Amino acid sequence: MANTPEPTPRDGHTVAFIGGGNMARSLIGGLVAGGVAAGSIRVADPGEATRAGLETDFGVSTFAEATAAVADADVWVMAVKPQVLRGVCEGLGDAARSRAPLVVSVAAGITTAQIERWLGGTAAVVRAMPNTPSLLGAGMTGLYANGRVDGAGRAQAETLLAATGRTEWIDDEALMDAVTAVSGSGPAYVFLFAEAMEAAAIAQGLPAASARLLVQQTLLGASRMLAESGEAPGELRRRVTSPNGTTQAALETFEAGDLRTLVADAVDAARRRGQELSAAND
Repeated sequence: MANTPEPTPRDGHTVAFIGGGNMARSLIGGLVAGGVAAGSIRVADPGEATRAGLETDFGVSTFAEATAAVADADVWVMAVKPQVLRGVCEGLGDAARSRAPLVVSVAAGITTAQIERWLGGTAAVVRAMPNTPSLLGAGMTGLYANGRVDGAGRAQAETLLAATGRTEWIDDEALMDAVTAVSGSGPAYVFLFAEAMEAAAIAQGLPAASARLLVQQTLLGASRMLAESGEAPGELRRRVTSPNGTTQAALETFEAGDLRTLVADAVDAARRRGQELSAAND
């Protein structure tokens, strides 16, 4: 299933997403909600159901083949799994050399040098690590540009990703695996903590619906305080912790369980996995 309406690009740019999975869906949803014309977005995905869902939900054009999606696009967003990115890029090498697009990759662990080489050695590549809150316009994306990306390309990539939330440029690509470990994977850490809090609340006798609401609003409110107060997390924690009170009792339990080391180890494990993905797919 595919449709091919005439593109109506914003600022003259047509964007092709290669891959229509969860991250692409989050980014596309954020872009459309942020005012980017659906007609300027093209998506290639082999799954007919995936294509149909994207067309229905966002009104974008979809294609079974990547070469068809990129034909009229000057920005390519690589949103496939790291394990298949090499084959996808090599299949688009001729198109990349003839069109010279700006390539934005959201594949964890894959470097700009790898992507540039797989596309034929001349591509302007921005490595991006967004996260799933991009669907709500509340995403966080770390960005790194290779030497072929000029100022206009950087502005173009930032505009693309800023439609889905905040962005931060990273000067050293070696740190992009840390970005992946912190913000890229980070929402899952919060969801795991929410699961644990819900289960603990239910174990204390609260109804499941009440437990979920209490946890959701607590995390939402705490996140807003972090983002809007201008205070460091440690200071906010101290303000809510009365000496010998209930919060202190809970925090002492976390500290006794060495929560800080566990979090540090988890982030480091995610970072190392990013490096392994790069090495395994070179």
